Amino acid sequence: QVQLVESGGGLVQPGGSLRLSCAASGSIFSIYAMGWYRQAPGKQRELVAIISSGDSTNYADSAKGRFTISRAIAKNTVYLQMNSLKPEDTAVYYCSAGQYSNNYYDWKYWGQGTQVTVSS
Repeated sequence: QVQLVESGGGLVQPGGSLRLSCAASGSIFSIYAMGWYRQAPGKQRELVAIISSGDSTNYADSAKGRFTISRAIAKNTVYLQMNSLKPEDTAVYYCSAGQYSNNYYDWKYWGQGTQVTVSS
């Protein structure tokens, strides 16, 4: 069983930055891709960014140029650096671990989420 624990959320002004962290309970990055998702009130959960087991990355259009996903293998931690934050980035951000098969990601594990609020 993989456990994922997010941290780093909070209140930030528009244009500001935050770095989210997701600590995994073991050395899973060689097996699992890691993803960041978010869910705003009244909306469906949406993909923000993915980093594969091979270290390739993909971003939602809303995140391109502003967010960066990375990982520290020795620390079993994946990060989401968020810059130039906008009010529409306000959401609960979730970390996930999954495997790629048949042209889609099967997200097997989820963290509890961390709240990000962008407001002046």
